[in-house]
Amino acid sequence: MDEIKALLDVVERIRRECPWDRSQTHESLKKYLIEETYELLDAIDKKDDKALLEELGDVFLQVLIHSQIAKERGAFTFYHVVKHLKEKLVERHPHVFGCEPAHEVLKKWEEKKVKNRESVLDGIPKNMPALMRSQKLQDRASLVGFDFENTDQVLEKLQEEIQELKEALKEGNRENIEHEVGDVLTAVVELCRLLKLDAEMALQKANDRFERRFRYMEEKAKQMGRELKSMSLEETDALWLEAKKFDKDETPNSRR
Repeated sequence: MDEIKALLDVVERIRRECPWDRSQTHESLKKYLIEETYELLDAIDKKDDKALLEELGDVFLQVLIHSQIAKERGAFTFYHVVKHLKEKLVERHPHVFGCEPAHEVLKKWEEKKVKNRESVLDGIPKNMPALMRSQKLQDRASLVGFDFENTDQVLEKLQEEIQELKEALKEGNRENIEHEVGDVLTAVVELCRLLKLDAEMALQKANDRFERRFRYMEEKAKQMGRELKSMSLEETDALWLEAKKFDKDETPNSRR
């Protein structure tokens, strides 16, 4: 507790004496919280304990600063955050702190959350990454039976949305094109959901594949004394196919 108190004193002091820190608000700090969270996720993916230690501290700092700003507004303090979290954890785990079996606890917790919502979609943050939010919205909608029965139905819906996108492209109206692209993405997320896949994770893995393969192309071009931008489409296509083959050889589980 002495270390926590000392840390809180440091945060309070930098808010008081550092012009930049003093000027920050809950709103201005949002982007830093997002950045620090993604850096933490990166450390987890890399299984880098040193980086994990560093990034956990950076995320915790965001909690401390937001708590200090709230304290200055007279809203609450860091200790209120801790107390509220402790009470919530105990309430959610009566099978640990009481005598109810775990499955009954989970059932009652879900029922309580539903009872407190006016809509099944309540409580889904609008600032979530779009793919995650889409999957969450569709998960919730499925709770009241608004759902596809199987993947064939979703694939049929996806083809329907692609056809509508083609028609929008012919018309050339950018607003309609954006609308239809969004519908195609939504159908893809729905397909992921029914396949028990995480749409965000699937795209992240696709991003990683693209990055590996494109870096391979850059390196190969450099070995040839060339630059990608000076190559013909046929040459870059050939390098891409080579990169895909190399990537599959390096990662046997990859099928793309």
